[in-house]
Amino acid sequence: MDQRVLVPFDGSEPSRTALDRALEENPDAEITALHVIDSSELSYGGAGAGAAESLTDARREEAEELFDEVRDRAEAYGATLTTVIEVGQPGDVIVSYAEENDIDHIIMGSHGRSGLSRILVGSVAATVVKNSSVTVTIAR
Repeated sequence: MDQRVLVPFDGSEPSRTALDRALEENPDAEITALHVIDSSELSYGGAGAGAAESLTDARREEAEELFDEVRDRAEAYGATLTTVIEVGQPGDVIVSYAEENDIDHIIMGSHGRSGLSRILVGSVAATVVKNSSVTVTIAR
């Protein structure tokens, strides 16, 4: 049975490093790249449901563009992978996705690209490490 590896991907350099590491070190694994649209960004400023839905659609389009890069990187390694977009609190979504999809290993960047995430350096990674029941590797 092949190992199942989850790589949270937001387009930041640490997430690119994590993806490359997953592809290099797990050539026979089933790799899933997960992009989480942060639900707290969608509700910021009290925008109405229509505005939040419009923002969600825009974020999904951005994620699909990021996934073009993900697929190109996988192709360079001769690998195939699955891409998934979820909405929620990133740390919680990553942990839940791993549990619900029989993931064996999470390989993720040390911090993401959002301003708040940089200030709290690694808050999502810390949440995943603390709450995950599977091995988590932090790539820098």
